Amino acid sequence: MHDRPSDRLTRRAVLSSTATLLATVAASAGATTLNGTPAWKPFDVSKPETLNTAGWAFFTANEAATVEAIVERLIPADELSVSGKDAGCAVFIDRQLAGPFGTFERLYKAGPFREGTALQGDQSPLVPRERYRLGLAALDDYCRKNLKQPFARLAPEQRDKILSGLETGDLQLEGIDSQLFFKIVQQNTNEGFFADPIYGGNRDMVSWKMLGFPGARYDYRGYIDKHNQKIDLPPLSIAGRPEWKVKD
Repeated sequence: MHDRPSDRLTRRAVLSSTATLLATVAASAGATTLNGTPAWKPFDVSKPETLNTAGWAFFTANEAATVEAIVERLIPADELSVSGKDAGCAVFIDRQLAGPFGTFERLYKAGPFREGTALQGDQSPLVPRERYRLGLAALDDYCRKNLKQPFARLAPEQRDKILSGLETGDLQLEGIDSQLFFKIVQQNTNEGFFADPIYGGNRDMVSWKMLGFPGARYDYRGYIDKHNQKIDLPPLSIAGRPEWKVKD
């Protein structure tokens, strides 16, 4: 048995009925057109999760010194910007470890944990707090045994050589995979250097100023048509302040 043409829905009928429905919903919802710049203030809808505290929230003093020595070499100071240490990358990492990221609170953590291939991603049962705690202790143990002093007191060239060994896996740490440890520190250092300053890093918006990034501005409508033009706007934080300084 074949449907009669009048019994079948045509594409034109579907589109027509959908448009009518959308118009009806918009009208019933009291849709309006906004003109000008809507009133806004920082965090009026969804406040980002931050931790502002004096001192270190997760690291011990010795751990903090080691992390600062690491980030200082991962992002060394040059003519373009300050070092990762002076940009507050260690503070950013400390705040992240003290929060949900430190325990992988929002990720599945029940295993099974098996050694996988590089394409299968992270297979470690260790959460970030454990990776840092084990890795920093193992790194200092290695330096004391082989170089007679902790990592933070080594010359820059010595620190660079050790970090290169961790990255390639040629230098093995006791109790944790050296590449696993290096990878998370490098990733978090980069995040701290470029993230919004409210999270502890990118102090004084140093990386945004270096890149010419205007920051988390609310309204860019006045610049949409300015293609391939340099926009000289001072960077702005999520907090709505042109400058943001984090106190240790």
